[in-house]
Amino acid sequence: MKLIALLGVVCIVTCITNATEANDKMNTLTTKEETIALVSAYTAKGDMPNLKRALADALDAGLSVNQIKEVLTQLYAYCGFPRSLNALGVFMALVNERGGKDAVGELPGPMPAGKSLDFGTANQTKLIGAPVKGALFDFAPAVDEFLKAHLFGDIFARDNLDWKTRELATIAALAAMEGVESQLKSHIAIGKHNGLSDAQIEAILALVKPVPVKTSPFPVGQENKGFSQYFSGKSYLAPLTKDIRLKAPAFNVTFEPGCRNNWHKHSGGQLLIAVGGVGYYQERGQPAQRLVPGDVVEVPPDVEHWHGAAPESWFSHLAIACNPDTNTNTWLEAVSDADYRAATGGK
Repeated sequence: MKLIALLGVVCIVTCITNATEANDKMNTLTTKEETIALVSAYTAKGDMPNLKRALADALDAGLSVNQIKEVLTQLYAYCGFPRSLNALGVFMALVNERGGKDAVGELPGPMPAGKSLDFGTANQTKLIGAPVKGALFDFAPAVDEFLKAHLFGDIFARDNLDWKTRELATIAALAAMEGVESQLKSHIAIGKHNGLSDAQIEAILALVKPVPVKTSPFPVGQENKGFSQYFSGKSYLAPLTKDIRLKAPAFNVTFEPGCRNNWHKHSGGQLLIAVGGVGYYQERGQPAQRLVPGDVVEVPPDVEHWHGAAPESWFSHLAIACNPDTNTNTWLEAVSDADYRAATGGK
């Protein structure tokens, strides 16, 4: 009986584990999907140097040459022929550079019988979940026909990419572009209808258009571009005080995961109050101090130190300058990756 009971427990645990793994896979992007999102975004932006790296990553992840060509070809319908053709040119050169070692992959199968307008209309209805009508298409019926016959017919009928993948690429491209918010919103809904989860949509948007995470009630502010040369990664700065008579300038500083500032020192000292996420503070020659909301750091005058986010967490702290009339800041060298890993536990 004990053996039977034990086997039953093992079976239950196994089923729960398998279900959890299946759910995780549904709610996260695979490496291949991440590379497709980045390839699509860089194509839409016209960012050829980053596109080449993303294309190489896509091939290394196991995407075939024909699958990637299909993504780049489809994108002309969303970001225009010039950028699609430029991307295909970069990809062609990369494939040649790699000496033909990458899998070519399957070509699309035969197109459905009949007119592309007819099966394209059917594809559009199935893809979206309802027939598409509207005043805009009554106003410009040629656009309606082109969408149905060419985009949803000639392109979406090509079967070497499934519709979920095509929508992933489309969402990533639109998210990388300005002024197409309504189309992005529509394709997010279409992507969900075709199997993309909310978490996967969020992952695509985070990859393509990362935004600062609000970790506390304090405002995040704007990207701290004026001091970006003194930070490894992106940081955001929000002034909290305005009245200079108070002589207590305070800022909310937000760090993206892994971001930290250079070694530096303040002639008048500084107060740091952790308000969100997880971060670290380290003085020269001392162990690093892990910071969580509520922690207060009193930085003595002229002590060399750095502070920033944990490797896997956004982090926000309030920074208050002490003795502001005479306090000067001296920036020193960057915190090396090795020193940062050692300070944060080797993560």
